[in-house]
Amino acid sequence: MIPPEFDYVRVSSVDEAVKALSEGGIDAKLLAGGHSLLPLMKLRLAEPSPLIDINKVEGLRGIERSNGGYRIGSLTRHADLQARQDLGVLATAAGKIADQQVRNRGTIGGSLAHGDPASDLPGVVLALGGELSATGPDGERTIEAADMFEDYLTTALEPDEVLTAVTVPDPAAWSFGYEKFVRRSEDWAMVGVVALLKMEGGNVSDVRVGLTHMSSTPLRATAVEEALKGGDASREAIASAAEHAAEGTDPPGDLNATSEYKQHLARVLTRRALETAAGV
Repeated sequence: MIPPEFDYVRVSSVDEAVKALSEGGIDAKLLAGGHSLLPLMKLRLAEPSPLIDINKVEGLRGIERSNGGYRIGSLTRHADLQARQDLGVLATAAGKIADQQVRNRGTIGGSLAHGDPASDLPGVVLALGGELSATGPDGERTIEAADMFEDYLTTALEPDEVLTAVTVPDPAAWSFGYEKFVRRSEDWAMVGVVALLKMEGGNVSDVRVGLTHMSSTPLRATAVEEALKGGDASREAIASAAEHAAEGTDPPGDLNATSEYKQHLARVLTRRALETAAGV
């Protein structure tokens, strides 16, 4: 389908983007990879104007070490994440997004700013305890990943703010597992699970489990984490902890699966992801 008419603006700096957003009002939207916004426009579910193209903005692309972790520019493509195996679970999750054509265009900033609970990266960044940098008329601020996602397609970003970077602790500090259930390899996740594990003296010293598409926002499976932390990471312990994966979730039923089936998937995928992380 053909999207409705819109005004188009190309900017060359973050300040220009912020100014264009402020002047454009509530209908103004940023354009990066476009793989979330453009399909909505073609279906006439979104009618932004002006559309502000930030692809020429310098300094928003790239991955660098920072304070023992990584700072990732918001325009960094999924394909760039996929190619960096030192990013651990981020690289694995990025490699499972849609198909290679989408990964060559889609950006980490676009994915996080869009706030789709079925997207791969929000749950991963949440589990890692990432931070997001945003710039608006009042300057730059930091948003904890735990505070970023507020509701379906709704984030803590203000309408006149630009997401500029994502900072995560070194993923190499964690062993991990990542599971995603889809009908076809390029589909959105029916359910996705990221499991992060640290072992000390044969016991689980820390564990984080992030859930995708189990609510209107990505979630931490805190009941699973509490059940596993401090104990061993045997198959039996993991299976018992994974039974708590659906607690506190409210997954939307759709054409692919009922809410109850998604809760079943969460338990199964959590067990598999934790087993991979634990190497059992």
